[in-house]
Amino acid sequence: MNYVYILKCSDNTLYTGWTTSLEKRLKAHNSGKGAKYTKPRLPVEIVYFEEFQDKKDAMKREYAIKQLSREEKLNLISGFTKEIHS
Repeated sequence: MNYVYILKCSDNTLYTGWTTSLEKRLKAHNSGKGAKYTKPRLPVEIVYFEEFQDKKDAMKREYAIKQLSREEKLNLISGFTKEIHS
């Protein structure tokens, strides 16, 4: 499975990425081994994600989300209730 996710950083900024494992990626971000953007903004939490069978589709969606304004991203996040499962 491939995932597109949005992180909320400790400074309340948002970061969007994609991964094949939400749990591993979250651990990597919070241990300082994630994206350069998130390193000085720890800790981070996943506040939104979508699942995709195909990596290409996940990457296209990641790009689309990155083009959204902050307000549009917050609207996407609002009401999101899925939980990460192992």
